[in-house]
Amino acid sequence: MTRTGVYAHWKAGDMIVLVRHSERCDRSSNPCLGPQDGITQVGKQTAADVGKSFETLGMTNADVLSSPTTRTTQTAQSMFGTDAVVADWLLSCGPALGREALAHKAASRNLVLVTHSGCIDDIEKKLGFRHPTKSEYTSSVFISVDANGRLTLQGYLNPEGWKTVLAQKK
Repeated sequence: MTRTGVYAHWKAGDMIVLVRHSERCDRSSNPCLGPQDGITQVGKQTAADVGKSFETLGMTNADVLSSPTTRTTQTAQSMFGTDAVVADWLLSCGPALGREALAHKAASRNLVLVTHSGCIDDIEKKLGFRHPTKSEYTSSVFISVDANGRLTLQGYLNPEGWKTVLAQKK
């Protein structure tokens, strides 16, 4: 995160971060937070842990948007302790995702998008990043935005990777 400049971009408010929703109830045997199209109790805790990591980065200059599905809104609520603004365009993203994100990103403010693996796959493909498998639940993709609105994928972080990364920041 230091080498790629993520910390500096974050501090400047030049980041868009896509976060995949937490573990789905309908694809897990773990207890469900409810309803069935939501996230599991394990997913809620993982989201809360990732949210604490984002708080360590600082959320005062960040806006959070979420896809309208139950699993994404529950993830955002668990991560940040408040309801995110719902954005229908985060449900099925496609190749226009980068343009949509830029249209919703305020100058000098980071934008956190709680969305789906398909949307993360779309942006990775558009930016030329070949991720070998589907993104993990509650994983984050960090994208910097330059002064000309050009997007650059800076890195990918799984939920368990936050502890290592934040320990190195100190």
